[in-house]
Amino acid sequence: NLTMASWLEIPSGSDFTIFNLPYGVYQVDGQPARCCTALGDNIICLHSLQQAGLLQVDGDSSCFSNATLNAFMALGKSVWSAVRARLTDLLREGGDAALKDNADLRAAAVRPIASVKMILPVQIGDYTDFYASKEHATNVGTMFRGKENALMPNWTRLPVGYHGRASSVVVSGTPLRRPCGQTKADDADAPTYNACRLMDFELEMAFIVGTGNELGSPISVNEAGDKLFGVMLMNDWSARDIQKWEYVPLGPFGAKNFGTTVSPWVVTLEALEPFRVAAPAQEPQPLPYLQEASDKAAFDIQLEVQINADGFPQPATVCKSNLKYMYWSAAQQLAHHSVTGCNMRTGDMLGTGTISGPTEDSFGSMLEISWRGTKPQAMPDGSERKFLKDGDEVRMRGRCSNADSSVTLGFGPCDGVVLPAVPQ
Repeated sequence: NLTMASWLEIPSGSDFTIFNLPYGVYQVDGQPARCCTALGDNIICLHSLQQAGLLQVDGDSSCFSNATLNAFMALGKSVWSAVRARLTDLLREGGDAALKDNADLRAAAVRPIASVKMILPVQIGDYTDFYASKEHATNVGTMFRGKENALMPNWTRLPVGYHGRASSVVVSGTPLRRPCGQTKADDADAPTYNACRLMDFELEMAFIVGTGNELGSPISVNEAGDKLFGVMLMNDWSARDIQKWEYVPLGPFGAKNFGTTVSPWVVTLEALEPFRVAAPAQEPQPLPYLQEASDKAAFDIQLEVQINADGFPQPATVCKSNLKYMYWSAAQQLAHHSVTGCNMRTGDMLGTGTISGPTEDSFGSMLEISWRGTKPQAMPDGSERKFLKDGDEVRMRGRCSNADSSVTLGFGPCDGVVLPAVPQ
């Protein structure tokens, strides 16, 4: 229903329209954290609706009383769909007025987002980061190996990934400290210990596993979409100079484990259905276990990155990209992750890898934007950036809109500030 509206006021341009209804977890004044959704400038407490008998959930009568979404996600796609349909009916104009007409319940359940603290919405068990943008992989490979050898032989055959660190995934607004570690200059005989000099962001999105699989039973690519609950914005911060020295032969380690920022809202795949589009052509054709039946395996999600700092008259927009550029889809990533029989669990997180597009203004990291530091970027205060400085705030945003903007939704903030290093 493209004309659907809510009885709650929704400001123009809001991320949280009636078509969105994302899930998050909030806290107020030290009280227990509770699950919620968002509409306009307000959160709606799902615990309050469940306690009032307005939100019946098959399989778990108290799933929204928890401090994470995991119990709800574990109930599966049919329950997710039923809850979304019920919330839509309670919140749309002309729907069930049980919440709208109950002033006491509204006072308990509806709160301004600005009055609550949003916390990490998911207990993340395992976190895997992929390398699924062909443009990003080509750019980085060109810098370090030359254009002729930019992509490794396996890159177009499988979704390349590595296991990240779940313990250092933080919610938007959490500052992160510049890491220290070993680096080695090209002309040096030995490495040195120092603060990272080449601090970077990576524009990514994080897909959250809702229901998993038994050990030894792979998830097929065409059932993967039923296993994925939703997606968040993600900044996979990177220490490029530390990474350069440490990554051979087993890949990134300390350069990536010091912090990953995600937005506080999980937007469901069901909400994203209107924004499915064709994925990039894959050549050579993937092996059968990676071949999707859908001709719309990608999502049209407009992405933007800004840098802000003290003294800037306005933030600097350094990237405008789109999730639709991803070569390997989230379903393919999940299928490949489990093809060995690896058991995925509720709350596992799959990072897409840096989302770069075909043009320079769509590159998703400072490594690419500054082309390894050879193209400094002008900032609004007259300074330049090759990589991030202490005090820089990186802001990521995502938005979906159909052709006539009758259906729109967004992902909320994914922000983080770089704090100075504290060397040992």
